[in-house]
Amino acid sequence: MQSPSTAPTATPDLRVCLRAPIPEIADAARHLNAAVTAHLDGRFREAEDLLIQANIAAITQWAESLIGKFSEYNTPRFRLSSSSKDSPPKERARMPLSELKRMLHIRDGYHCRFCGTPIIRRQVRKRLVSLYPKVITWGPRNADKHAAVFVMEAQYDHVVPHARGGGNDLENIVLTCLPCNYGRSSFTLEEMGLFDPRTRQPVECVAPGWDGLERLLC
Repeated sequence: MQSPSTAPTATPDLRVCLRAPIPEIADAARHLNAAVTAHLDGRFREAEDLLIQANIAAITQWAESLIGKFSEYNTPRFRLSSSSKDSPPKERARMPLSELKRMLHIRDGYHCRFCGTPIIRRQVRKRLVSLYPKVITWGPRNADKHAAVFVMEAQYDHVVPHARGGGNDLENIVLTCLPCNYGRSSFTLEEMGLFDPRTRQPVECVAPGWDGLERLLC
């Protein structure tokens, strides 16, 4: 995965992401990828074992460091004025339509545009839960959810926050993992000290042939 050390040198004080992903995320992606392949080949017990291996507690701990209360990773460097008088009117619809989401996944390569975490659509998560409910847990608390699937579920982040007047067009929305989206909240890239992810290429795949596990829906 790409780390903050690979950021462009013109503005070295900016970060690529709030916190670099831990190696366990790539491990979990490989397990999930192999599990789907095993499932489609009819090797259901093997698929179940691989899904269990992907449920790595350290991934939830990584996510918790980015969401919720401010931490060393998600505390804004400063806060710009958010006066409604200074902001353009917000568009009514907040989330992109289904076709726009599909285009975002293809464009961004099923990876978070900030940290490079592999991403799966909600439909894929629901399919996994229905097929393997005993191992793809999905309880009310974050700790009750399958760690990898929880972190990888697709989020659609407004580069210019919707709360600050950002539009719902394809150019203003990027695909992200849950921690990167919730960690930035409604703060601007400037406030968080982040590079604009649209100015660099999407992060390369960490799991060979990663397709967002879309083949599970075929």
